[in-house]
Amino acid sequence: MAAKPSTGKCLQNNPGQIMRFYDGIDWPQAWFTTVRPQAASLIAAADWRTHLNTQAAQAQMRNHRGLPLQFIAQEALPEGVAYEAHISATGLVPTRENLHDFFNALVWLTFPKIKRQLNALQSAQIATLGIGKSRGPARDAATIFDENAALLVVEDSVAGRSLLENLRQHQWQAAFIGQAALFGSQAEVWSFGHALMDKLVKPYKAITAHTWVVWADAEFFTLEWNARRAWLDTQVAEKLCTHDLTTADYTPLPVLGIPGWWPEQDAAFYADTGVFRAKRCK
Repeated sequence: MAAKPSTGKCLQNNPGQIMRFYDGIDWPQAWFTTVRPQAASLIAAADWRTHLNTQAAQAQMRNHRGLPLQFIAQEALPEGVAYEAHISATGLVPTRENLHDFFNALVWLTFPKIKRQLNALQSAQIATLGIGKSRGPARDAATIFDENAALLVVEDSVAGRSLLENLRQHQWQAAFIGQAALFGSQAEVWSFGHALMDKLVKPYKAITAHTWVVWADAEFFTLEWNARRAWLDTQVAEKLCTHDLTTADYTPLPVLGIPGWWPEQDAAFYADTGVFRAKRCK
């Protein structure tokens, strides 16, 4: 079933109270499936940050140095200390009261191993190169992953490889119309980047994710949701640990083109070359 434009529905209403910054999120939308289970209890809590730390403690979350992970107010970040370096050194994640940081916290709870490895990569680059106008290629690639990635899980099969090739060649109608039936059965897209999800609170057609491809066997698509989540968390974190991440690893994906993620996905929808652009010649 195609997704509908945002209606402002929440997992739980907040009648008679002051609007909270996360009220109005349309949680049933497909792009929030990744973090929806963690969000459900968090937005129902009287104090979201206290509950966030309770969840982190119960899950025994640690950073890459083995330090307990906690979410703190942004004001507690010492002046002049880099954000990722602070998380690495202390296990404390500065978290502002806004959607950007709220989604970041939800991703930490959902994919703790991936987030831990990304922090290890970014903090190592900061320790080596310092903080300058340019992040450097490795840190830039890690930042893009952290902020704007989607995990594109594809079955390692003839059909799966054909779908991926069409996406990489920007053959949008072939992938999204001709192979629409593969989405959900042999391919899945999991939102990861917290900036990506922040943008999708008020969706518009041109939103594009940087996809990281994860190959899976057919059994993956038969697992229940939490088992798929846990498998992805482990597999992607292990790959990031051994892979020299670069921006060349990503495939662009206009997310509202994913079958079922937006209504009226007909040929005319995908013919919009301002969004579904042809692949550039090298």
